[in-house]
Amino acid sequence: MGVRLEKPWLTLDPELVAKLPGQLGVFQLANENHEVVYIGFAGGRSLFGLKGELANWLGRWPFFRVEVNMAYRTRYRELLMAHFSDHGCYPTENTAEETAGLGRLSLTALTKIAVKTKVGS
Repeated sequence: MGVRLEKPWLTLDPELVAKLPGQLGVFQLANENHEVVYIGFAGGRSLFGLKGELANWLGRWPFFRVEVNMAYRTRYRELLMAHFSDHGCYPTENTAEETAGLGRLSLTALTKIAVKTKVGS
């Protein structure tokens, strides 16, 4: 699994949201141009999990994608840091309170690291 959430975008409509699992995980919302505008999560206190969290956003943004993940807090923070690394800012709908205290990822540096392996093993 890569750092970025690269699943296909789905239309944020009531019928599709109703079919989502009531599980823990992370999600992204996007505008008409598929630009991420919000990164969120469904945690232990979320009523109906991902289904409930996304139902709160119906009618506000056209697209979403989800990832079921039991380590939702860590993955949520990782996605926010990856977004900052790629764009130099956080998604427009995420608040300063949500992004406070986050570290920084250098994702471009990760692709340039050469992996050395033992020859003959």
